[in-house]
Amino acid sequence: MLKKFEINTSKKQEIVDITDKIREIVEESDIKNGICLVYLPHATAGIIVNENYDPLVCEDILNKLENLVPSSGNYQHDKIDNNAHAHIKSSLIGPSQTFIIQDKKLILGTWQGIAVAEFDGPRRRTVLVKIIKA
Repeated sequence: MLKKFEINTSKKQEIVDITDKIREIVEESDIKNGICLVYLPHATAGIIVNENYDPLVCEDILNKLENLVPSSGNYQHDKIDNNAHAHIKSSLIGPSQTFIIQDKKLILGTWQGIAVAEFDGPRRRTVLVKIIKA
């Protein structure tokens, strides 16, 4: 089963929690046990799994990524559309994550959440969710 939904990001760089939407898709599927693949088909954003309770964690992640890959670097790609830093950050984070489904429930750690990490916003992003029966 493949589902998709869209989100709108509102900032140049931000982390947007999508955990509830993913849980809803899993629970509405006919799959009792399996895996859930969450994929973002974009080159300047990624899917991240981390704490979703304290929003300061997201700020820390974005700040550290900005320290590692500054937005105003001397990048060759910036001659085309000035978003090389977003491509690099997206490559570090990755476009997908895979999760276990057990008894129609998404298995996450106590503090874990699933989020879109935006590095070139604001934009409209498509999230693809593939549920595979085990």
